[in-house]
Amino acid sequence: MAIFPFILIKRRDLKNDAQLIRHETIHLRQELELLIVPFYMLYLANYLINLIRYRNHEKAYLDIIFEREAYACETDNDYLKHRKFWGWLKFAR
Repeated sequence: MAIFPFILIKRRDLKNDAQLIRHETIHLRQELELLIVPFYMLYLANYLINLIRYRNHEKAYLDIIFEREAYACETDNDYLKHRKFWGWLKFAR
């Protein structure tokens, strides 16, 4: 979990999981772009709208615009080097 400026990890062995760290680092970048508090407000609003839409926690979570970007790009080692400002917008539906 990314809470600027930290990445919180459940287990020590996960700190070496490059894909997980990249996923959370994408969230840190999103948080910075939106000046942190607005990020959390948009994240929560998007989740609640999705929860009403899907009536399913997992589907609602996976369809959060910020999660869509992070999951789609977590395997790209260079993603944060070439990511455009507000890159999450291209994942809007």
